[in-house]
Amino acid sequence: MTPKQNKEYLKNPLPLIIILLTPLIGLFILAVTADLRVFILIGFALSAILVVLLPAHLRLTRMRAAAELQLQDIRERMNLVDFSIQKEDQTIRSIQDKITDFSQLKVVTEKLSQCLTLDETTKTLSREIRRLLGDKDATVILYLFHSKTGDLGISSSHKGQMRVNLKTKKGDEFDHYLVKTMQPLLIEDLKSDYRFDIDKVKIQDERTIGSLISVPMTVDQRALGILRIDSPQDHKFNTQDLRFLRTVGDVGAMAIENAQLYQHVQQLAIRDGLTGLYLRRYLKERMPSEVARQLRNDGRLAFLMIDIDKFKVYNDKFGHMAGDIVLKTVGEFMQDFFDQPGVLLCRYGGEEFAVMLPDCDKKAAAELAEEMRRQIAMKMVILRREKTNITVSVGVAGLPEDAKVVDELIRVADQALYRAKETGRDRVCLAGEG
Repeated sequence: MTPKQNKEYLKNPLPLIIILLTPLIGLFILAVTADLRVFILIGFALSAILVVLLPAHLRLTRMRAAAELQLQDIRERMNLVDFSIQKEDQTIRSIQDKITDFSQLKVVTEKLSQCLTLDETTKTLSREIRRLLGDKDATVILYLFHSKTGDLGISSSHKGQMRVNLKTKKGDEFDHYLVKTMQPLLIEDLKSDYRFDIDKVKIQDERTIGSLISVPMTVDQRALGILRIDSPQDHKFNTQDLRFLRTVGDVGAMAIENAQLYQHVQQLAIRDGLTGLYLRRYLKERMPSEVARQLRNDGRLAFLMIDIDKFKVYNDKFGHMAGDIVLKTVGEFMQDFFDQPGVLLCRYGGEEFAVMLPDCDKKAAAELAEEMRRQIAMKMVILRREKTNITVSVGVAGLPEDAKVVDELIRVADQALYRAKETGRDRVCLAGEG
């Protein structure tokens, strides 16, 4: 008998009584009909027994129904307890995950705080992400925006511990999408993500991409770069990974901004405020090591001393602002003209400039100096609405033929410059000649 049936019998026991009395009534009728006293006696005896047993049965039924109700209530309470335990377990796991994330973030923050230069900062950030990721197949890419042009440029790219040389130096379709939206990007399965053209992605990227997470790196709503991780496997990343990368990206953005500020301060200390060229002090700090390297490797090095002809005339005729314009014009031209790796260009003092040309012999340096002089002489500047030209005199010295130490090399180049000034200006003179 089910708990539901028990409840029905407790509410109305008449059906049960009828079921139990029906055979007795039948027996009683049979006894009367047969006029058999023995059957009547048996019937009355059974009736007496039923009268005694029926209340007991009803009590037992009520007890059983009550027990079923209590058991059902206990089961419901146990289910609630199980649900509560599962919920608490999820909360505990979530807290443990957050503690782990915070611990890892603390390590990253501490290591980034020890970095000063931008190069050191980006390398540390990339290395720490690879360490936390622990996936040798995933590629970690860090892009930075150029401070002047605003173009996106790759700063570092690694797969495991190996540096990866990417064809797309300025980003691919995913990076351009992020630049446009400036929102975190999660691609769990590229094949089923219809935001991107898979064929176009395959052309742009030389490696297989199955899934990807990428976040913008911003400070005070100013975009500094993009931090991205992609994997050849699909469903490698989820929303929790994206959330953690975003937090790491925020920390990395602050570290990068600090490094850029430090670099800017360093540049102010070693660069001339007017022309943007290095100061003489920085040149003299750098030259000894380069001279030693060239001598050690039996190499060549050339040194130029350059002076703007009749500079005082510009100041006297047009004012000191005109002199600044002339200096800035010559400085900008020289930066473009000597835009080669290893070349060190400085404002030596006043209207004088100096250029160190590593891996360049004296003859080649003289030809460069002559071409520079010729192009400057062709330039026209407007000073107080008046067009005027600029000329320079140049002295050239070479290592090792003219000198083998820094001070001597500068001295002989300066002597050659003096000779160029004395012999008519607007010319190039070589040390040891004339």
